[in-house]
Amino acid sequence: MVGAGILGLATAAELSRRRPEWSVVVLEKESAPALHQTGRNSCVIHSGVYYAPGSFKARLCTRGRELLLGFCDDEGVPYEICGKVIVATHERELAALDELEHRGNANGVEGIRRIGADELRELEPHCRALVALHVPTTGLVDYRLVSERLRARVESGGGSVALGAEVEAIREGPSAVRVATSRGELEASHVVACAGLQADRLVARTTPSVADGTAIVPFRGDYFALRPDARRLCRNLIYPVPDPRFPFLGVHVSRRPDGEVWAGPNAVLALAREGYRRRDVNARDALQTLRSRAFWRLARRYWRMGLAETYRDVVRRAFAREVARYLPEIRRRDLVPAPAGIRPQALRPDGTLVDDFLFAQSARVLHVKNAPSPAATSSLAIAELVADRLLERDLV
Repeated sequence: MVGAGILGLATAAELSRRRPEWSVVVLEKESAPALHQTGRNSCVIHSGVYYAPGSFKARLCTRGRELLLGFCDDEGVPYEICGKVIVATHERELAALDELEHRGNANGVEGIRRIGADELRELEPHCRALVALHVPTTGLVDYRLVSERLRARVESGGGSVALGAEVEAIREGPSAVRVATSRGELEASHVVACAGLQADRLVARTTPSVADGTAIVPFRGDYFALRPDARRLCRNLIYPVPDPRFPFLGVHVSRRPDGEVWAGPNAVLALAREGYRRRDVNARDALQTLRSRAFWRLARRYWRMGLAETYRDVVRRAFAREVARYLPEIRRRDLVPAPAGIRPQALRPDGTLVDDFLFAQSARVLHVKNAPSPAATSSLAIAELVADRLLERDLV
């Protein structure tokens, strides 16, 4: 296994369970697991309302939520099913809200229903909208705790997690795979790579080449925390109707397991794949993005939206105005900086965003190439899928 985020650990645990005779090793370049996407998200257990019926996201989110709750029950990981509302504040958003309701019903999301402004105020007294969808099965969990318990399962099953072991190359042969790392070389019968922000680079360092035409473009998502006296403005989770052209959910306000309330994230181009501050720039990362034809095709198509996101990222008052569309009492002074995350978004050569989970596979190597939200919710179901695919080709 490559990558000790929640996907890598979940897959390692699943393979250890199915093939206890295998020696499963998880290679992680960082000094601890779950330092990137897994440890920098909104802690939401998604229900499956956003995703196109039949897509990987739709199927694996629904199944993953079921598996995740069972795992948390078994392992004593605390979680809460608090529900969420998706709010339409303008008539132009009603068609998109209709589509979300259709998708939720098609994906088997239980209890989803349309509610009016009065009932919305009963759920979220400070929220204002024309109409909303209530999704009662959405919840909260700390995915870092889930990852800790997954690591424990891997190790109790005889596997191991090797930290500080950056994978430099993967060379697939007819009977084995050689993995070059910063700590030496390993030989394995199969390799699964859940490399997140570095997924495309690891695909490129795999020989023979794995057929794949996509590239990763990093988008930074900044969060703001509400000051303690403003947390009363949000009881649980409040989401706007997302722009259907993009696989982002918009700036939402959500309570977290620790009791804090965060607003965000936005979506701005990041000039460092693992740089979580606005000033972070990595020359290699920036040049790779700026030299990408696919990125410039995307930019030509959506430059106005990119400028608007960047403006809200720099001007806190503009960010507050975005939230005030549905929480009119929010003020700039209520927002203080909170940790940011980086979303590795797969981009096709024509500049379109990949809006689903994406895999690249050869006989003995499988890359999880695109796994944005709801990957954490879906992690145990993705692990099942990856194990199925790997064992179908098992030559051992």
